[in-house]
Amino acid sequence: MGTRLLLFLPWLLLLLLLPSHAVTAFRFTVDDFPHDFTFGAGTAAFQYEGAVAEDGRSPSIWNTFAHSARNPNEHSGDIACDGYHKYKEDVKLIKDIGLTAYRFSISWSRLIPDGRGAINPKGLQFYNDMINELVKQGIQIHAVIYHLDLPQILEDEYGGWLSPRIVDDFTAYADVCFREFGDRVAHWTTILEPNIIAQGSYDKGIAAPGHCSFPFGRDCTVGNSSVEPYLYLHYSLLAHSSVVGLYREKYQVVQKGVVGINLYSLCIYALTDSAEDIQATERANDFLFGSILHPFLFGDYPESMKKAAGVRLPSFSSYESKLVTGAFDFVGLNHYSSIYASNNPDASNMPVRDQAADVGALFRETRDGQTVTQYPAGRMVDPQGLEQVLKYIREKYGNIGIYIQENGRGQIDDDDDDLMDVERIDYLKKYITATLKAIRDGASVKGYSVWALMDMYEIFGGYKAHFGLIRVDFRNPRRQRQPRLSAHWYSNFLKNNATIQVESGAATATSHAQI
Repeated sequence: MGTRLLLFLPWLLLLLLLPSHAVTAFRFTVDDFPHDFTFGAGTAAFQYEGAVAEDGRSPSIWNTFAHSARNPNEHSGDIACDGYHKYKEDVKLIKDIGLTAYRFSISWSRLIPDGRGAINPKGLQFYNDMINELVKQGIQIHAVIYHLDLPQILEDEYGGWLSPRIVDDFTAYADVCFREFGDRVAHWTTILEPNIIAQGSYDKGIAAPGHCSFPFGRDCTVGNSSVEPYLYLHYSLLAHSSVVGLYREKYQVVQKGVVGINLYSLCIYALTDSAEDIQATERANDFLFGSILHPFLFGDYPESMKKAAGVRLPSFSSYESKLVTGAFDFVGLNHYSSIYASNNPDASNMPVRDQAADVGALFRETRDGQTVTQYPAGRMVDPQGLEQVLKYIREKYGNIGIYIQENGRGQIDDDDDDLMDVERIDYLKKYITATLKAIRDGASVKGYSVWALMDMYEIFGGYKAHFGLIRVDFRNPRRQRQPRLSAHWYSNFLKNNATIQVESGAATATSHAQI
């Protein structure tokens, strides 16, 4: 990246010299974070690797979904970033930027193509080679065992995550990961975003495997939106907890690693100060955070969930309750934005309800915006929302260790020359600031990771949504990489101890900046 930095120096200087109109400003450098705090960026196997039919890899549910009519974009992800062939180049970019950590996921379909049983030697070699390259460069490795890409063969055989059989198969798969890679990987995340995938994949059907039922989803052909989200959630919790138990019993003493789970995070503000809207916000938080964290702390689901879902929500047996209680070493958060919630008085009168109706809330991205029943993606730039989420978790569930595993800003840009991503830099500055403020307020945040290291195949945006610090030319078969201004800015912060300055009160709960 060295000589190319000269091209960006005028922009970097401009960013540093922009006048501040606030009376006070919050200033800090990387040295103000705890000494063991990590700064990184992330990718995910299906969105990054490509080579979907190469060297023994079998199809995943995302391959099937991406080639179906339900795919929300026209792209398939079959090539993606071609990371399977270009990982050495990418590890060098990681090192050049100055990242101290890198989060990636392992493809179950590549490592164990049949879902269970025989290991694919070429898949094993790929991950060993990439891990060794990262170790050689001194990069701390954060591996995600499951990033939404179940082998299609298990979906076909018994319904995947809707069956209790997934617990044993997932545990056996994780056992292979720990055994083969655990001597070099000390930070493990079991499952990505089960709290929101329950709704996206098994209620609304907008993500693989695309389950839904009328009238809750669109063009539904398979699924039950009233029941399946809760089955998925329940077996995800049991599978995760089984894996944690395995690691603690078999590997942790020797490998000295940690195992956690990942949650999708939103700051949810009550639309008004009415009792109804405040209660709706509390229910929404119970479904979003409490669906996972409450069982971890108390061995059962929140009362609001049990009341809303009734018999559709599986119960924990005595054994299962003990299994899930305390089954985490940390929690990862994917946090991008904030939303508003108001009470949905019609939800309780519906003859048949899906999980979204059980929440009993309406959501909107702005105070005067259109309401929806499912959690919206969120476009509000609200760094204080991250502080509020970290405070909420600390006060309700204790001061657990947290990694911000995804945070970033996407841009829809068809321009071939979209390297000057000043808005992304502004976003990252504000959220890194919020992270430090939360730490000083007592939150036990251990690391921060930008989504994403580079442009990838995005689940809902295909190749048109760009989140990367590094631009990828998807029109070029070679998938050429080029660091954006944000990569150089991040590098300057990490390697040169550059100062970040954010005006006090740049975004507040009552005055949210909008994209």
